[in-house]
Amino acid sequence: MTFLKILGRYIITLFAASVLIFLLMRAVPGNPARVALGVNATEEAVAELTTSMGLDRPLLVQYGDWMGGLLTGNFGTSLSSQQDITAQVLDRAQVSLILVAVALVLALAIAIPVGMWTARRNGHMDATVVTALTQVGIAIPSFLVGIVLTAFFAINLGWLPANGWSPPNWGFGTFLSHLVMPVIALALVQGAILTRYVRSAVLDVLDQDYIRTARALGQSPAQALWRHGLRNAALPVLTVAGLQFTTLIVGAVVIEAVFVIPGLGSMLLDAVSVRDLTTVQSLIMLLVAFTLTINALTDAAYRFIDPRLREGAQS
Repeated sequence: MTFLKILGRYIITLFAASVLIFLLMRAVPGNPARVALGVNATEEAVAELTTSMGLDRPLLVQYGDWMGGLLTGNFGTSLSSQQDITAQVLDRAQVSLILVAVALVLALAIAIPVGMWTARRNGHMDATVVTALTQVGIAIPSFLVGIVLTAFFAINLGWLPANGWSPPNWGFGTFLSHLVMPVIALALVQGAILTRYVRSAVLDVLDQDYIRTARALGQSPAQALWRHGLRNAALPVLTVAGLQFTTLIVGAVVIEAVFVIPGLGSMLLDAVSVRDLTTVQSLIMLLVAFTLTINALTDAAYRFIDPRLREGAQS
């Protein structure tokens, strides 16, 4: 029943988001057909394109057509390029997912050991310094990290390409060389955020009675934490990691612009710059759906890991 509630809440939220996005796009001043044809287009041409795009039909019919297309994988036709949006989305989504997924893995690889170490060394000068550095990392935006990395490793040292993207099938080494700096730019900021949550979660666990009992039975602090506390510490970290995954998607929009990466973020910015409302509408809906999906999966995983939540929902 709990998972059905999560699914129901997900569907309702997704529906509400789609209605809001659709209405906001219709509230933007100007006729999309006029934007597509340019200022020199005749009224007859604008009227003809308006009819062919279905913009003269009732809003409810337009919404139904748009949602029907999305559910069947048809994102429509770009107003600016007159190309199929679906093909572009599939191509660009692979790039963005690789970038975001690798960045999250690296952020967790940094946050988990560093957060656990600073929690175990709580009160010592070395852990205090590292904790202070994570606060600095939180304050620095990812695009600034990307600019600094580009200036140092690409321009000064010439070790890495300054921008661009190379698919894995073009050569794995070239692929990695283009991936390193944007991933680090995203992962360092998110790693700093996650490190503080890991540290806080581990500190809470270390203060529990079952950890003290394990220590009294002869286990080392590391053994007691690993065997008895890690699962409980993982619960809040899992929630935050799911939320930060969606934050990474937003951050990737800027990073893709900084490193000229052909992902969904750069596609969205290009569509906004030319007022391609059809593309903007579909891309925003796709990003919202992906964000809500991640949140729903995180909620479900949280309840799966913690039996107390399942028992509470059943009672």
